[in-house]
Parts: sequence; C-alpha cells; structure tokens
Amino acid sequence: MWSCEAVNDTKNSENQNLCHDFHLVLFIFSLLYLIICFPVGLCYNALLVLVNLCNKATMTMPDVYFVNIAIAGLIISGMAPMYLLGPGNTKWAIWNFNNEVYITLLILFNVSSLVIMYSTTLLSLDYYIERALPRTYMSSVYNTKHVCGFIWGGAMLTSFSSLLFYVCNHVSTKIIECSKMQNKEAADAIMVFIGYVVPVIAVLYALVLILRIRNETTPLDQDTGRLDPSVHRLLIATVCTQFTLWTPYYVTLLVNTFINAQGTLTDENYIRILTFIESLSKLLAFSSSFVMPLLYRSINKNFPHKLRRLLKRIHCGNQRCSHESTVVQQVMTSQLQLAICLLHCLEF
Repeated sequence: MWSCEAVNDTKNSENQNLCHDFHLVLFIFSLLYLIICFPVGLCYNALLVLVNLCNKATMTMPDVYFVNIAIAGLIISGMAPMYLLGPGNTKWAIWNFNNEVYITLLILFNVSSLVIMYSTTLLSLDYYIERALPRTYMSSVYNTKHVCGFIWGGAMLTSFSSLLFYVCNHVSTKIIECSKMQNKEAADAIMVFIGYVVPVIAVLYALVLILRIRNETTPLDQDTGRLDPSVHRLLIATVCTQFTLWTPYYVTLLVNTFINAQGTLTDENYIRILTFIESLSKLLAFSSSFVMPLLYRSINKNFPHKLRRLLKRIHCGNQRCSHESTVVQQVMTSQLQLAICLLHCLEF
C-alpha cells in the first residue's frame, strides 16, 4: 500500500524521513486492522447473515438491509488483506495497477461501497414510511428483499461505466473507441456523484422528514404496529457511522480527480501527503465492515436471543432438545386432559 523506493533515489533526507514516517504509521494501522478488525469483522458479518437467514420468520425490514450491508461487508473484508498487502509492498506482477486482477478487485470494492451506501439510504427512507404509514406494508420484509435485489443490480450496472474507463485505460490505444475513454478521473467522478452525493442528499431528506414526524404528536404514536424505538437509535447510529467512515474516501477521490484533471500539483511533499491521506481514508472505509456488525449487535436487542437460539439448534442437531421435549410433553399432557374432560361431559 505504501512504498518509499522513489524517494530513496533522491538525496533529500527530509523527504526520506517524511516518507518513512508515513510508512511506519500506515504499517501500524494496517497491522492493527489485520490482527483485530479483520477477523472480528469477518466473523460478525458472517454471524449477522447466518443468524438472520436462519430466522427468516422473525426478520424485520431493518434486518434485511443490515443483512445486505453485511454481505457487502464480507466482500470488503475479504479484499482488505489483499489491499493492505498490495502493490506498494510487494513485487508480485499480479499487483500491477493495470493488471486484470487489480481492476476486478477495484470494481468489487466499488459495487460493495455502492450497496452499503444505498442500503443505508433506503433504510432511512423506509423507516420514515413505516413511521408515517404503519400497517400499510409498503416497507415490509417482502418488498425490502426485492429492493435489495435492485440495489445489487443497480450497483453492478453503475460500476459497469467505471469498468469501461478502467479497462480502456488498460488496453492498447490502437482501439479508437477506447482511446477516447482513457480517463480514470471520469470514472472516479462518476463514483463520487452516484456513490456519495446522491445518497447524502437522500439521507438528509429522509432524516428531515423523520425529525418532522417525530415532533408531531398523533394518535398513531400508540400504534403497536410501529417499529421498535431501538430501530431509531440504530438508524441514526448507522447513518452517522457510515458517512463518517466513507466521507474521507470520497473526498480524497474527488480531490484526486480535480488534481489529476488539472495536473497542477508538482510538489513531491504535497503528493506524498495526499497519498498518505488517501491510504488512511481507504483504511477507514475498510473499517466500516468491522464497525457496522458490532453496532448492530450492541443496539439490536433481538440479535442475542436469535444467536442463542441458533447455537442451541446447532448443538442439538436433528435431535429434539431437552427443553423443547419438555414443552412438547406439557402440550401433549394438556391436550390429553382436555380430551378426558370432553369425554366426561359427553357422558353426562
């Protein structure tokens, strides 16, 4: 992810010290991420998906969106070691920036980031619909599953335009169509607009509507069909966390787009500082796959119960558990007693 080879050829000791300091900071953060954040995030994302899919009958609308976010988090978590041990730290030909493997991983990262941002956005909008129109089933689990399917499809279609720019930047300039599309900055600008600007506007609009309806006292406030109050805390925490972790990445992407398009930045120190900030912002973006399942686990009060029930089911296997057999015996005994009472009544 970081290399000081270009600086080693110069005689400027200040540049060498600055580069090595940056390299040390990134190395420490990357090592902490790989040792702590990567395994914990991978396990918790997998648990979030497994627990909810094994309890489909009790899933709510927010659960579906968080399963969607967790699947995208698994993809990003799987890519994190490859990036942190990536091109700047290795001589492998597979890590060449113009290699097909690198382009594929970049597109997967873009798709996952779009899924995370739009799942968060639509969670906000659906929460407002559920608050404003309870029991209408407009934001039901059934509809949300189809919406999540459209999110993945839309993310892939959106990333396809970026894929064209990256591929055309890789292939030979002899192809006339691609020679006109060799512009990585255009692909980054598309990702900034679609992956960040649009979700920010939609989330702000949804939050304004939610705050407005929360300030209004209506008879519907006593409706038992409303979502659990903890969902509101989970929504606010999710939106704030996601945009806090992803904003630096998109800001640095936008800054790089303007700088590369104008080509005005020539100072090596500024270029190195900008590269350092860009690497840190990507590390923050990767850490979202570690933070989100922990946030879901700590706020959602139903998740621990579902997890314990799943662990008991796995422990018992195909055999009926002792507590379940006791319940069944109690039910059978009560039914037998009821049948005896009915027979006595018929005799009279």
